[in-house]
Amino acid sequence: MKKVNTVFFVFGMLLMSFSAQTEAQRPVSNTGIKNMQANENSSLKADSSQWKQLFNGKDLTGWKQAGPGSHYVEEGLIKSHGGMGLLYWEGEKFGNCRIRVVFRMRDTLDNSGVFIRVPIEPVEAWMPIHYGYEVQIDNHPEIWDEDEYHYTGTLYSLTKPMAMVGKPGPEWNTFEIILQGSRTVVYVNGTKVTDYNEEDEVPARVFDWEPIRGPRPEYGFIGIQNHDEENVVFFKEISVKPLLLQ
Repeated sequence: MKKVNTVFFVFGMLLMSFSAQTEAQRPVSNTGIKNMQANENSSLKADSSQWKQLFNGKDLTGWKQAGPGSHYVEEGLIKSHGGMGLLYWEGEKFGNCRIRVVFRMRDTLDNSGVFIRVPIEPVEAWMPIHYGYEVQIDNHPEIWDEDEYHYTGTLYSLTKPMAMVGKPGPEWNTFEIILQGSRTVVYVNGTKVTDYNEEDEVPARVFDWEPIRGPRPEYGFIGIQNHDEENVVFFKEISVKPLLLQ
């Protein structure tokens, strides 16, 4: 994320949206979530049902573009032109689930991201950055004068990576993103990179293109970023499976 922010949404309206949507869709109590977090092995169990494939490998049915640029399907992969924009799944919001994303960079140093916890349907590219979370795709943030908080698998500019295991293009990478209440866990190629709770401290903003700090909803829209013409990432799987909440 390198461009300067030019569009802002009204913060108070979004906070009202957070509150209303979270309360309406909260499937378990706060006490239940805290109990689950006490035992990671039990709390992060997935439902035994099959993964729901959001990308059918043929076209962009169920997906919608927001912001500049475009996405298209070629050779069974989601590819993109231009930017900065995002492609989001418009059918529903997701929370208390696992999200699996399989992707690779077109070149060695490409930049993109997977958006989660976006409170309302986006009509442009900046609202998801400021009011959702971006699971970053960028193996060399130092090229852009950014630090390790901007590395693949982090919540962009908010979390420090527990490991750096992103593979360069053309090697395939797999995100497994776990949304458990207000907790967000990210595995990259089977290794835990992020484990974040809403109450955790985060660093102050350094760049104006970094997200505004603040709470995100438990349920939100998800999407993938088309950063620009020079930074292209291919996606071959985006799937979701509910968590078993005990």
